[in-house]
Amino acid sequence: MNKAYKILPVYTGDVSGAAGALYELGGMTVIHDPSGCNSTYNTHDEVRWFDMESLIYISGLNDIDAITGNDGKFIDDTVYAAKKMKPRFIALANSPLPYLNGTDFKGITRILEKETGLPCFYIKTNAMHDYSVGASEAFFSFAKRMFEDKPETGGVNIVGMTPLDLTNTGIKMTDHIVSNIAYNTSLDEVLNAPSASLNIAVSSSAVKTCEYMKERFGIPYAAGLPWDGKARDYRDTSRDTSRRYIIGEPVISGSIAARLKELTGKDYSVIATTEITDGLLLPCDKKCHGEEEIANAISDAEEIIADPLFRLIAPSGVKFTELPHFAMSGRLYRKKIPDLMKLEEYIHES
Repeated sequence: MNKAYKILPVYTGDVSGAAGALYELGGMTVIHDPSGCNSTYNTHDEVRWFDMESLIYISGLNDIDAITGNDGKFIDDTVYAAKKMKPRFIALANSPLPYLNGTDFKGITRILEKETGLPCFYIKTNAMHDYSVGASEAFFSFAKRMFEDKPETGGVNIVGMTPLDLTNTGIKMTDHIVSNIAYNTSLDEVLNAPSASLNIAVSSSAVKTCEYMKERFGIPYAAGLPWDGKARDYRDTSRDTSRRYIIGEPVISGSIAARLKELTGKDYSVIATTEITDGLLLPCDKKCHGEEEIANAISDAEEIIADPLFRLIAPSGVKFTELPHFAMSGRLYRKKIPDLMKLEEYIHES
């Protein structure tokens, strides 16, 4: 039971991560589900509803559809909505029931492309993973289906941008930004991404797409927040094991740890609590899932930087710096979420 959650909430789910990743790109995202995944996304996991519209739909899967595998209704409804709303592409996301039934989403995408004439792709979600996995699969599936070869023009892509991780954060670069993938952006901007000369993965959900673009287009990438407007890979900064911990998503946490080492000389160890961690942790860091693992990892802490909810399992009396994370605590601390690129807003050296 060491991976169970009894006090803390779980992170935002993969379906919400996928929908949020594609929110601004002019497509139509259809979640094949009775309605639970969509209602959670609508009411809890999205900050942009009042500022812009997006075509996020639910299939309304019922018991009979689930038992008999009534793909015809799903296809007909999707075609009808697409012809009426005229999206730029169609993305299909999965949920537990169709996942367990083995719904042939790849076959359905081929039918939808033929019926609508629109690009269509499937995002491998099942509502059993966290948001970083869903956003990663959405960015990757989008890139495979939508990106085309372009002549290199220079500049950088900021990859892995969603409000779940970077709610109030704006990225500024000394180099020209070709595209933000995919927050405060547009489809036409993002489709220029293959012309860039460098990708910057600002979250773990970007890494799979950056690896794909490196292989297909020859675009190298760095992982980490671009402090001072310059691309830098946080993994290049050596850190030793410490009792000062940063808890959260590994790329952002690792970037903050590297920046603090550079500015203060102090070592911070990352406690990575989201799912994607391969190649993103230093030897001094730990991957922990579940309250018991996290609580054990930070039991000797002298300092913690984390979402305020982690106070609930932190040692009594520890120095605690609050860094609200929308994918963890949602709207509870939304007004306190800082611009991550402005370290002085949330790190105060005593």
